[in-house]
Amino acid sequence: MLHRHLTHQQFTLAAIDDVIARSKRRDWAELRRVALQDRLMLEKVLRVCQAHVAGPYAQRYHFWKHYAKRHLA
Repeated sequence: MLHRHLTHQQFTLAAIDDVIARSKRRDWAELRRVALQDRLMLEKVLRVCQAHVAGPYAQRYHFWKHYAKRHLA
């Protein structure tokens, strides 16, 4: 996925946020694949989600927060 406002294709915190907020299933699958291979990536996902879960329309962030927590345990 080409991330909005980003000039690279690395999974930075901004890129993770963009994938969760605006992407389709294919991009989620790529994030999942990378996250399952790298514990640090799961921690980044959790960090991004923590900043958004208070929002009234944060279902995507709740999903990824629980997913990351489950795999970090």
